[in-house]
Amino acid sequence: MSDSLPPCPECAEEYAYEMGALLVCPMCGHEWSAQAPAAGGEADADAPRVIKDAVGNVLADGDTVTVIKDLKVKGSSAPIKVGTKVRGIRLVDGVGDHDIDCTVPGFGAMQLKSSVVKKS
Repeated sequence: MSDSLPPCPECAEEYAYEMGALLVCPMCGHEWSAQAPAAGGEADADAPRVIKDAVGNVLADGDTVTVIKDLKVKGSSAPIKVGTKVRGIRLVDGVGDHDIDCTVPGFGAMQLKSSVVKKS
């Protein structure tokens, strides 16, 4: 059954299964639409990528965002606190879900997920 389903786009495991209209990966818990890979194709490659923050606002290069939850930082004993303002973001195709390249005050340059920030 899983031989005919595509592998998980997040972790590349082949154990995906159908749950209604979605495909689900039991290894990482990622859910995606079964229609998206087949229907997308080359049309999505030409379309500009739209990155939205946690509340649905469209982000652009140079925006100022606010962190909406505490973020643990590897190699640091202190987390990035809620309410930290990050100025002058750059939208990138980063590692995994990390699509914001920025300099966080007190921590330096790093990449953040758009799901943990909101536009200020």
